[in-house]
This record gives sequence, structure tokens and C-alpha cells, in this order.
Amino acid sequence: MDGSENFYRDWNYYRDGFGDLEREFWFGNTNIQRLTSQGHYDLRVDLEAFNGSTVYAQYSDFSLASERDYFQLNVGAYSGNSGNGLGYHNGHNFTTYDRDYNPANSRCVKTSLGGWWYHDCHASNLNGLYLTDNPIRNSSGISWSPWLGVHYSLKRTVMKIRPTPKIITR
Repeated sequence: MDGSENFYRDWNYYRDGFGDLEREFWFGNTNIQRLTSQGHYDLRVDLEAFNGSTVYAQYSDFSLASERDYFQLNVGAYSGNSGNGLGYHNGHNFTTYDRDYNPANSRCVKTSLGGWWYHDCHASNLNGLYLTDNPIRNSSGISWSPWLGVHYSLKRTVMKIRPTPKIITR
């Protein structure tokens, strides 16, 4: 939203959640896992660039595994107009600077400066640095590669979880 919250946090912060619910926050991987383990959920990601343009990505069958399984990301089918920025991360473990579970062992968390499901770096990095002075800088910013590239840092992102709508047939 505005860079007021530091997202370069350790595992425990991402596990438990942090920030201001009215402004910038991470809900907490344990909370997300508990929520998504109760049924079928969709994830919608809204993205905004500094020029005011907006796009979205929606994923069916969104869930996180438990902490024992490193909050592994699971996303189903993609729809939207942003490009599939999470598909690359599907099936991968959450990583923070103090717990690097990146199977490629490329130390992406050290250059991406956030907590995310890094897999030989990233196609999206929504917990990266909030870069306002020059949004086109490097891969440590808040990025969604299929839309504006890995080097463009976004102005605003929102991740929304909802129960999968039931389809009524007659």
C-alpha cells in the first residue's frame, strides 16, 4: 500500500502474521493454513502499477500446507488478466531469510528481500521491498513478472481468500 510495514521478516513473523489490518499486513501462514484447510478456497490477487493501471489473477483450489510442510503453496487453475504469477511457485515451500526452503538453493530470499514461495527466485514477489523512488529498479521490489516484469516494483497489491462458490445445477 505505502511501504510503511517492513516485509523482510523472519519465519515466526510470517507464521504468526504482522502489521496493521487497516493498512499493510500479512495475515499469517498459520491462519491462512487453518482457514484453507476447512474447505475449498479461491485466491484473488489485485495488482496496481504506479501509473494507476490495475489487473488481477484468480486461482481455484488455493491452500497452504501446515508449518510441518513449510507452508507449501497449492494453487489450482488460473484466470484473470495479469498473467499467471503464482503458477511458477505452486508446490513450493515458503521461505524467509532465516529459513530458506528453496529447493534450488539459489539464496533468492537474500536478493528478493521478502518472504515468499521462492523457487529458483521468482515470477512474483508480493512481499518484496516497496520501491517508490524508482519502481523500475531490481528484482527485490514487489513484482508480478508476467504483467510488468520482475524488475518493476508495484504500487499496491491485495491478496483475497474466499470460499469457492458453489455451482447450482438444475
